[in-house]
Amino acid sequence: MTDTESTRIDPNLDLEAEIVRLKRERNAVLLAHYYQEGDIQDLADFLGDSLQLAQQAKKTTADVILFAGVHFMAETAKILNPDRIVVVPDLQAGCSLADGCPADRFRAWRAKYPDAVAITYINCSAEVKAESDYICTSSNAEKIVRAVPEDKEILFAPDKNLGRWLIEKIGRPMRLWQGSCSVHETFSLRKIVALRERHPDAKLIAHPECEEPILKLADFIGSTTALLRYTTTDDARAYIVATESGIIHQMRKASPHKTFIEGPPETNCACNECPFMRLNTLEKVYLALRDLTPRIEMPAELRERARVPIDRMLALS
Repeated sequence: MTDTESTRIDPNLDLEAEIVRLKRERNAVLLAHYYQEGDIQDLADFLGDSLQLAQQAKKTTADVILFAGVHFMAETAKILNPDRIVVVPDLQAGCSLADGCPADRFRAWRAKYPDAVAITYINCSAEVKAESDYICTSSNAEKIVRAVPEDKEILFAPDKNLGRWLIEKIGRPMRLWQGSCSVHETFSLRKIVALRERHPDAKLIAHPECEEPILKLADFIGSTTALLRYTTTDDARAYIVATESGIIHQMRKASPHKTFIEGPPETNCACNECPFMRLNTLEKVYLALRDLTPRIEMPAELRERARVPIDRMLALS
């Protein structure tokens, strides 16, 4: 069978029904991040942010984990489930933060500060996780930082914006890796200010991966899940959302009577959509379940080393 034949899909196929059928036949669970397309979110067995998905991956009893997210998330699922099949819709779905923190450079950075504690954002490769003391997500980063003794120096990688926000919030100095998210760094302060003038009753809510000027203007800052929760409990009727636009699908479902405005990027592009997350499609989800490829694999030694800081994070979460 050729590659073209193996990826050919009958145009009359009911993809949603076939995915449900294959999940049942394979004893598979579909984990999806909030930044996925709405049709994938609606089919997920569990939908969440990075922390919630890691927690769910650890306790699943499924034989197959289909991870609709990006590569580092599926790697985390495999690290926590070495004996299960972990597949992804598209193996090229990466992450600018992970790409900007190569393991060899991270290892060299750590070597300069041998007595420091390395806290690494989950948006990194398995190789970098294996070189870290703790992993964190935007949901639990503050708790992880506070758990480190005050007399210990902290190295925080790879997101400088999340790190800077934590320094200001906690008052704890840290050495920051100079990485950033290609989506969250593109939001335009100028355009958001203009939006607020046109929508004076709208609140600006932002993910801590955003640049500092956006965070200083925000009415609320939090992880993806925290932003969603805030819009369901807050009494405002409109929000300007400065994070990846996929979360707005859930915000509108949870609060259909409210207005959600996508935070605009500086250029006239769809830069508030993660190009890596959007590589995943319903067709690729179907093919991954049908063929059980592409699979996530890694050497046992790497997997075991990378699991140590993940388990430390989960124990504190």
